[in-house]
Amino acid sequence: MTDFTFERLDHVQLDIPAGAEDECRAFWSGVLGMTELAKPPVLAARGGCWFRGGGVEVHLGVAPDFRPSRKGHPGILVRSLDALADRLAAHGHPVTWDDDLPGHRRFYADDKLGNRLEFLEPRGGADRGVRRSGGCP
Repeated sequence: MTDFTFERLDHVQLDIPAGAEDECRAFWSGVLGMTELAKPPVLAARGGCWFRGGGVEVHLGVAPDFRPSRKGHPGILVRSLDALADRLAAHGHPVTWDDDLPGHRRFYADDKLGNRLEFLEPRGGADRGVRRSGGCP
C-alpha cells in the first residue's frame, strides 16, 4: 500500500538531435496533425519542441549524442487506425503491422528521425477498458 496514486501519464519524451525541430514540426504537426505547444522560456532555450493531440502529449528534447530509439517507444491509442496508417504511408512513413497483442490492432512506424512509434486501437474501435500487463516486443 502506498500513500500516493498514479493519475495518468502526463507526456512522453523522445530524443532528437540539435537543430531537428523543423523536421519534428513537419512530422508531428504536418503529418499527425498535433498542435505545437509553447515551451516555457527557460525550457525553450534548450531546444526541442512539444506537441499535443487528443489526450496525448509528446515532448521532443535535444540529446547531444542522439540515437533513434529502435526498441523503447510510446504506445499511442488511436481511433481510426487504418486512416492513420494510410496517412503515414502517403507521407512516406511505412507502417509495420503486428497482430501479436490480443484485443488490439496495432502497427509500428518511425518518425522522421527514426524513433520507433506504436499506434494501436482496441479491436472493435473503442477502448473497452482492456488493460494489459507485461512487456512489449
